[in-house]
Amino acid sequence: MLELGKRQQLVIHRLTEIGAYVGEEEHPQEAVLLPRRQVPDGAAVGDTVNVLLYKDSEDRLIATVRESKLVVGKLAFLRVVQVTKIGAFLDWGLERDLFLPFKEQTKKPQPGESCLVAMYVDKSERLCATMRIYEHLSAESPYQKGDSVTGTVYEIKPLGAFVAVDDRYFGLIPSSEVYQVFVPGETVTGQVMKRRADGKLDLRVRRKAYKQLDTDADAIWQKLEKAGGFLPFHDRSEPEEIKAMFGLSKAAFKRAAGRLLKEGKIRMTEEGMQAR
Repeated sequence: MLELGKRQQLVIHRLTEIGAYVGEEEHPQEAVLLPRRQVPDGAAVGDTVNVLLYKDSEDRLIATVRESKLVVGKLAFLRVVQVTKIGAFLDWGLERDLFLPFKEQTKKPQPGESCLVAMYVDKSERLCATMRIYEHLSAESPYQKGDSVTGTVYEIKPLGAFVAVDDRYFGLIPSSEVYQVFVPGETVTGQVMKRRADGKLDLRVRRKAYKQLDTDADAIWQKLEKAGGFLPFHDRSEPEEIKAMFGLSKAAFKRAAGRLLKEGKIRMTEEGMQAR
């Protein structure tokens, strides 16, 4: 069976001036063109070649021997080449860029940045990318409680920060363990707090105290600057409000605000905090 977006061993059924037609041995009538410039030197009818199938700019099925940066069923970081009203286009190593539809974006990509994506075949039988990678992750990781792991944050929800451990496995930093602001695309290193019965991993990510304090203070300062120099938060603010605004526990917020006070960057009033 010819499959889009996957590497396959196919047989050369015939050679022509424009290239070789390759396909399954038992279905020569379904052969696909491998352009002449990609046909291996000395290739003959009956030889096998390792190719990937995709569609060209005219929506025709075509084969390539080139190595793509992504195949169906895998994850990869791909650079954003262009952003349009209908979606973005990513460099996956082939002539035609890979389309990332608007509806498959979890955040707006920017030209030049890299996004962690999976590849799938859409309803029109075209290859597309998606940033919604949850269903493409595996629960069969080798990790157990106490192991150190590294992964990529790919989505933030009330449940916590979702992490692709090794860019392959299910990971979650539960909301109760979120003591800093995480950003999709950020690389985090932490420890497996729990391996659930279904194989998914609950993680704990903590930095050294002084580094964590720097991060938290910087997060508050950035929010303050964006708000024009004033935010209605102080020691009496509710923990839930602090968590929603800064992604910090109340204790972490007080420590970080204390750092900013000590540095002379802010002053606290009855109404809230103000930049100096």
